[in-house]
Amino acid sequence: MTEKNALNKLIAGNKRYMEGNLEHPHQTPERREDLASGQKPFACVLSCADSRVPPEIIFDQGLGDLFVVRVAGNVANDMIVGSLEYAVDHLGTSLIVVLGHKRCGAVSATVHGGTAPGKIGSLVTAIQPAVEAVKDHTGDLVDNAVRENIKRCVEQLKATAPILSEKINAGELQIAGAYYDLDTGGVVLLN
Repeated sequence: MTEKNALNKLIAGNKRYMEGNLEHPHQTPERREDLASGQKPFACVLSCADSRVPPEIIFDQGLGDLFVVRVAGNVANDMIVGSLEYAVDHLGTSLIVVLGHKRCGAVSATVHGGTAPGKIGSLVTAIQPAVEAVKDHTGDLVDNAVRENIKRCVEQLKATAPILSEKINAGELQIAGAYYDLDTGGVVLLN
């Protein structure tokens, strides 16, 4: 599937989700059996780990359709990038969507500062550059930082050599940013 077709399929699934016309595709015992010997997801989604943002549901997809990597704040460290590289290089996935969302707790915690106990501090450290970049912008600081964080992650992934950047240069991979609205259920693509 081309990256354009994959993106269109995600957007169509999100529209069904928003309208309450879910198809719940590929969720049968037969599909599970078909996938037992291998997978060929049509898209990767790097999403926040927030329980309100499950990509398979908000894009109305099923077993084997999406290769999903979830982490609070949808940030990309080496393990996250390695997972995405695997999907692109070994599974042939032609689309990666970085999916952030309204009222993200990880971004909000970064904006509001304070002590981040345990390993939570690593998330704050990863998100802090996005917050700094938009701190003087008009509008809601958390929302602006969420969008900036998505854009920065997209740029980080596009610059990742050799696998991702080479696939992009060969026209075999698209990386897109997207924003999920918790209130409407809608996903908006970011430029």
